[in-house]
Amino acid sequence: MRPRLLLATVALTLAFAAPAHAQRVSLADRVATLEARAANNQANVDMLNQLNQLRAEVQTLQAQVEELQQQNQQLLSSSKSQYIDLDSRLARLEGGAAPITPPATPVTTPATPPKAAAPVPQDRQPAVYGDPGALSQGAGERAAYDAAFGALKAGQYAQAAELFQGFLAQYPSGSFAPNALYWLGESYYVTQNYTLAREQFQMLIDRYPTHDKAPGALLKVGLSMYGARDFDGAQAALNEVVSRYPGTDAARTASDRLSAMQLGQMQR
Repeated sequence: MRPRLLLATVALTLAFAAPAHAQRVSLADRVATLEARAANNQANVDMLNQLNQLRAEVQTLQAQVEELQQQNQQLLSSSKSQYIDLDSRLARLEGGAAPITPPATPVTTPATPPKAAAPVPQDRQPAVYGDPGALSQGAGERAAYDAAFGALKAGQYAQAAELFQGFLAQYPSGSFAPNALYWLGESYYVTQNYTLAREQFQMLIDRYPTHDKAPGALLKVGLSMYGARDFDGAQAALNEVVSRYPGTDAARTASDRLSAMQLGQMQR
């Protein structure tokens, strides 16, 4: 009986001891789990704080971008206004310059005068010296020149071109020949016949490089090239006016046109 009682006692002791150990193991696991969750929660809080900080930085950058865009728009608007103002002033200085954009199909003879009347050209007659006999022989040249210039002043550009051509054919080396070449080129220029205009202005420069109309002729060479959309050639010619004839009205107008071209390039 005693051995049996002893075995029963040992069995009961083991039966009560096992749940206590199991309870201790389970409690440790729960504590570890709670600690892991706490650590994860802290990581989530840190991540959330970083996310909020990034959002605040993005909002700040967006505000700066919008401000820069507004400033850029204001600069573009200001540059465009300056370009338009400068271009209109240049048109007045050029004395009847045609619009920048050439016609789709250039004509070979001066077209009908534009609706907007160009400023009346002013001419300084060349001085003719000599004895009374030589002066009387030049009366026909003066009358022919005055007739052509009168048609130009009246805005009759096609008729003026024909008269100047006839004058140059009859008096190719006359006292008024340089002036006639210049105004023949002008009669083409105001009707946007830029190629023909450039030929006349260039001819004046080649034949009479020291004439008082040479600076204006070189300026009109550049403007004719600009009207024909040869921007590189125009820029070179206008720079030549500035360097070759410093201090003249032609040089100042060329400098203004170069500034306008730079503004125009900024708008593109």
